[in-house]
Amino acid sequence: MQFLDVRTDYAFKKVFGSIESKETLISFLNALIYFDRKHKIKDLTIVDPYNIPMIKGMKDTYVDVKAILDDDTKVIIEMQVLNHKGFEKRVLYNAAKNYSIQLDKGDDYHLLNPVIALSIVDFIMFEDHQKIISNYKLVEKEEFISYNDDIELIFVELPKFKKELDELQDIKEQWIYFVKNAGSLEYIPNNIDNEIKKALNYVNEASMTKEELEAQHKRKEFISIQRLAIMKADEDGINKGIVIGMEKGKEEGREEGREEGEKLAKIEIAQKSIIQGLDDATIYLITGLATETIKLLRDKI
Repeated sequence: MQFLDVRTDYAFKKVFGSIESKETLISFLNALIYFDRKHKIKDLTIVDPYNIPMIKGMKDTYVDVKAILDDDTKVIIEMQVLNHKGFEKRVLYNAAKNYSIQLDKGDDYHLLNPVIALSIVDFIMFEDHQKIISNYKLVEKEEFISYNDDIELIFVELPKFKKELDELQDIKEQWIYFVKNAGSLEYIPNNIDNEIKKALNYVNEASMTKEELEAQHKRKEFISIQRLAIMKADEDGINKGIVIGMEKGKEEGREEGREEGEKLAKIEIAQKSIIQGLDDATIYLITGLATETIKLLRDKI
């Protein structure tokens, strides 16, 4: 057997955001969000359920699923495969926006319901600790007294999860293992939860059409190219910065040179991306350059 990589948009939406996946999503959220809480999700409604057979276009490197829980809490589940400048702010912005748009003009504030943003990332976000799941809320700065639980940010860092199949201890670890490793499995394990077995059946390549498989292979190739582009930009920036800094002969010159080198490398990557036909949104994700800068580069080519 072969299975789609759940970290890609089509597979992620098929497992967690399709009409058939309601019970699967309940199991997933209970494991990752409500594992240590008394309240468990018994029902939910998937917002804008995904039933399109293929992804059209390749401008985004993330995908999200939205659900309304049985207690009216709104959950935004996002799979992000590439780190980019401003990602942390975008997560906070999306959570705050989904919180604020609940009210119409004149509505009372007590009508606001909680929003949880669950971000599953395929890169290291927090290098200062080894926690796989990080949970953030509004708290008092010194005493850590909770101010309000209405906006909650949860991050799952897949690279920090190192356990193999025979080491999994609970359903939370099983779900994290599934998201990280489904694309490399060759069979459906017996010692996992039934909802995860169902999820693997959703992404079994044997049930896919030729067009669906081709679309997914192109999608993985696109993401791989973007990942390599980011790595190359970082490497080129560091190398060029060191050379310029050494020529200036001072530590401050070295830092200034590093920054200049990184900027030059990003511009070079942007120029190549424009020639390859990528849109401004994708080039921003790759380079972090301002939209105005990208437009100026496009006009010169």
